[in-house]
Amino acid sequence: MAFGWIDEQARVRREAGLVRILRPRPAASPLLDLASNDYLGLARHPEVVEGAVRAARTWGGGATGSRLVTGTTALHTELERELAAFCGFEAALVFSSGYAANLAAVTALAPHGSLVVSDAGNHASLIDGCRLARGTTRVVEHADPQAVRKALAEHGGPAVAVSDTVFSVDGDAAPLAELAAVCREYGAGLIVDDAHGLGVLGGGGRGAPQGAGLAGRDDVVVTVTLSKSLGAQGGAVLGPARVIDHLVNAARTFIFDTGLAPAAAGAALAALALLRREPERAGRARAVADGLHARLTAAGLDAVRPDAAVVSVRAPSPEAAVRWAADCRAAGLSVGCFRPPSVPDGISRLRLTARGDLTAEQVERAVRVIVEARP
Repeated sequence: MAFGWIDEQARVRREAGLVRILRPRPAASPLLDLASNDYLGLARHPEVVEGAVRAARTWGGGATGSRLVTGTTALHTELERELAAFCGFEAALVFSSGYAANLAAVTALAPHGSLVVSDAGNHASLIDGCRLARGTTRVVEHADPQAVRKALAEHGGPAVAVSDTVFSVDGDAAPLAELAAVCREYGAGLIVDDAHGLGVLGGGGRGAPQGAGLAGRDDVVVTVTLSKSLGAQGGAVLGPARVIDHLVNAARTFIFDTGLAPAAAGAALAALALLRREPERAGRARAVADGLHARLTAAGLDAVRPDAAVVSVRAPSPEAAVRWAADCRAAGLSVGCFRPPSVPDGISRLRLTARGDLTAEQVERAVRVIVEARP
């Protein structure tokens, strides 16, 4: 029977308690949200919503084609200009998703004969970029610049190191300055995914690379997503103009993909304008994360100290994590639940989003529910 092997895989997942389920949410959910990546609470901000509506009314529902045919609008180029200026880079290129941006950056900048040095904790999109790249990939220990140095020292040709800036599972930050120094020592490029840093780290939320003094360097390329702190959708690659020009000509997820929908571009532009006007939003998100960590740790839970806005609380088993998340949901709190194979270290946990718009009362309520529901 065609695809008969799917049934066996489904059985294995059921027995391991690892079945994923789509759970549609209503527009007005009664749950307190600590599961989404809406770090600054901008997805429903009136100005961001109006930016999306205005763009859709002006440009229509879709981009109508690939960016190189009909899919590039004046809105896209304005967004690229604003993103590059905000984050401190020479140029930017907008994609339909952060996933597509990561695939583009890694595959287009790691040709045949090159070495890709990839952190063991990297996001799936970076891992897939490494798999698709024509260069040779070497996975090294998590957040270890010396392991990167060793890999680069053993390779004589072109090379890039690839890393998240903030790792999505535990919320820990990469040692960016050290990684950049190692790459420069060996003439290698550095590609970093700032999906969880933009809007939270750096001056006024300008991102982890800006905070580490790497913005605008000719050997650093940054990818970002518009779907987290900016409350929209899409992704972008930031870097030297010559790198961006190369992506326009070589990145398959740019050349052969329909452009980002105008509404998403308009929403992201409005969010950037808000962040420029209200830079304190970034510090608020970090303060909420620190508060959650302090309260959960004081209650005896194994919470990992956050470097940005992700708070990870470890669970004793996959089954316990699923039950814990379900009990939180029943008590009115939505939390993330990460289990193998999604977590590289095999440790199941709750993943909490420290949104900058949470009130002190909401933080206290969330902590109370998590503590009372612990397995």
